[in-house]
Amino acid sequence: MIAPLKIWVKICMTYRDTMSDVAEAVSVRLDHETIRALRKLQATGLSQSEAIRRAVIDSANALGHARRIAAEMSALEADENDRAEMLRVAELMEALREPR
Repeated sequence: MIAPLKIWVKICMTYRDTMSDVAEAVSVRLDHETIRALRKLQATGLSQSEAIRRAVIDSANALGHARRIAAEMSALEADENDRAEMLRVAELMEALREPR
């Protein structure tokens, strides 16, 4: 009788995830004011990288917000009905104001 062959099989399981959004490294020089601001953000528990990422994103969003507000203000200023209503409200508020 032939002895059975003992075959050892090594099973390897590898879990991989392909990173499609690999971060781009950026180098900047920070002045004292910026370093203080960065330290304040880090004091909240954010890492240096996360603090910088959030600051850049928040700053960009604020620019868009300012543009939207400016556009809305321009539209309201051009609306004659809205301007007339604002004047009526201002007159009412003035009439309700306590005499000086």
